[in-house]
Amino acid sequence: MIARAASLVALLYLLGFIFFALSLGRPAAADAPPTQAAVVLTGGPDRIEHAVDVLKDKKAGRLLIAGADPSVTKADLARRLGGNRKLVACCVDLGSESVDTRSNAEEAGRWLAAHHFTSVRLITNDWHMRRSRYEFGRVLGGKYRIVTDAVMSEPSFLTLFGEYNKYVLRRLAVWADI
Repeated sequence: MIARAASLVALLYLLGFIFFALSLGRPAAADAPPTQAAVVLTGGPDRIEHAVDVLKDKKAGRLLIAGADPSVTKADLARRLGGNRKLVACCVDLGSESVDTRSNAEEAGRWLAAHHFTSVRLITNDWHMRRSRYEFGRVLGGKYRIVTDAVMSEPSFLTLFGEYNKYVLRRLAVWADI
């Protein structure tokens, strides 16, 4: 009896993982409406480059790089991006207050309010988008129109498994009202 119950739990967990892996974030649709702002979460490859392309393509008017190292300057960023000095100077803000996804959302909320924006494009990796969208939705409430724009990656099984475990634990905490 215990073996059957454990097998059922394992099967449900596996099915949940498969659903999670199949429902990774996607890039914004080509016809997605432009937003006033974009927020990119640091921590993964190609995120910042994609966010700058969003600015260049006028899909957003201003960019916050949330979770930037405090020692990084706009000049450092412009050098890394191959000389986009004018674009970085006019339209990019470096946020260094956040250390995790929740504090990224809090930092972005303060930045969005300070600039009186009403719409934002959220940029992060595909495997991180579900969690980011959850935190941003929870922190920002319904104050802003959020367009998700995932940077496609090839996450390893361990990356997906770790992110899925965080998702399961968060759902259990909400369910248990912790």
